[in-house]
Amino acid sequence: MSPADCTGAVSLSNCGSLDEESREWLRCLAGTGREGRGTADRDQALARLHKLLLGAARSELRRRSSVRIEGRELDDLAHQAADDALLAITSKLDRFRGESRFTTWAYKFVILEVSSKLGRHYWRNPPVQVDADGWERIPDRFSAGPAEHAESRELAGALRRAVTEALTERQHDVFVAIVVDGIPLDALAAELGSTRNALYKTMFDARRKIRAHLVAHGYLDEKGGES
Repeated sequence: MSPADCTGAVSLSNCGSLDEESREWLRCLAGTGREGRGTADRDQALARLHKLLLGAARSELRRRSSVRIEGRELDDLAHQAADDALLAITSKLDRFRGESRFTTWAYKFVILEVSSKLGRHYWRNPPVQVDADGWERIPDRFSAGPAEHAESRELAGALRRAVTEALTERQHDVFVAIVVDGIPLDALAAELGSTRNALYKTMFDARRKIRAHLVAHGYLDEKGGES
């Protein structure tokens, strides 16, 4: 395809200000190419975009190191994410404002679909819990020396009290789910009907409160090391 093959207009007021590649994508996907070529160009563009989305979905699934998915299972999830992302993109072409390249905008859809698919996949296939008490594993996350503090029962107890006393109910539930129970962020977001960004913010605030509580009670110094 070339820009010359995709003449026509998309219902975007800023179409003329877009980069050449983005204009090409939009016009071809909208099927507004030159007479007799609109449908063919759209089919080619859809196939090309799906291939890009599929590659992005596979890469994102492999990148999520906390999720052990591979082989046919990974490929099935990648195709589901790419298929659903393509539907979402083609239904929202008129919402593309040109603040980034079209492909960058499109990749955001497939990343969201990957997160959604991973979340639902986790709850359909929950891992076997082999450690009954995750609290013993987390003291090092709030101190300077992970190796020595991981074995500190006293600090583990202080952390547990900090989580109970210093956090809101929402912060407590999110912290325990992610840090203690080891539930992946995508899975928790799906379960709570939330988003990754919202849970990141909740965890950031929770960690800040826990650290302040530990400092106030003499378990950490102001720089984060054990006192």
